[in-house]
Amino acid sequence: MRGKRSHAREHSLRRNQTEAERALWAMLRDRHLLGTKFRRQHRLGRFIVDFAAVEQRLVIEVDGSQHMDSASDEQRTRYLEALGFRVLRF
Repeated sequence: MRGKRSHAREHSLRRNQTEAERALWAMLRDRHLLGTKFRRQHRLGRFIVDFAAVEQRLVIEVDGSQHMDSASDEQRTRYLEALGFRVLRF
């Protein structure tokens, strides 16, 4: 069971997806991609990632205008890689 932390932010992000996130989710959901289970707007450590295949240690980020600060994206990627995840950005 997950901790008592509020999941309101994750729920909000799921309800307010970008068009790119919506299109990618249609391809990833229900194990459509090689039987891989993906989670969307999933918390990993201190970050919420767009899509995560936890068993495969894979994160997919769909970067739009909200990701104009590449320094923070690099820091985020290093953090996720330190947790053992491979990060793909589109």
